[in-house]
Amino acid sequence: MYIAIAGNIGSGKTYLTELLSERLGWEAQFEESENPYIGDFYEDMHRWAFNLQIYFLGKRQRQIDAIAARPEGEHVVVDRTIYEDARVFATNLHQAGLLATRDYTTYMQLYEFTVANLLRPTLLVYLRASVPTLVSQIQRRGRAYEASIDADYLEGLNQLYESWIADYDGPKLIVDVDREDFVTDPAAREAILSRIEQHVHGLEQ
Repeated sequence: MYIAIAGNIGSGKTYLTELLSERLGWEAQFEESENPYIGDFYEDMHRWAFNLQIYFLGKRQRQIDAIAARPEGEHVVVDRTIYEDARVFATNLHQAGLLATRDYTTYMQLYEFTVANLLRPTLLVYLRASVPTLVSQIQRRGRAYEASIDADYLEGLNQLYESWIADYDGPKLIVDVDREDFVTDPAAREAILSRIEQHVHGLEQ
């Protein structure tokens, strides 16, 4: 079994992954930022966007295959999903003109074939947050490489997230981060953790 945490930049995915891992006694697996194309991508996004996304696709596939091969009883909480890589980030690159239509079509064909053969999350938790909330949390954690992220970019990603989550047909739980600030509010944190725990126990039966 595995829980996947999805959401925009600054929504609290990593923190919730840590909380759930501790609460459930499951292993936490976090998004890896290492990619041999990342430096080239930032130098020339149009040239390297396809390579970047293909690498992430293969990396995510290997991660999920490893989860599927684990012995029964060894469960995992995963920070970010393969679905977001394609439906949000690759699609955003295409819409921005940084991923050519030919390359995007090829990538999506590979993605659809890949996910059709992968273990699906036992439960997907989507952290829905407005742009002001995302900006506030990004500023609060103070990561230098996120300082240049602007509100329009986050809004564009939010629109893609909402389109994707509306189409997602597996077990899912949506958390409204604007109303349930689990990062700073202990009561909201406990309520969300309890709700997720109840969902998991229900799916186990």
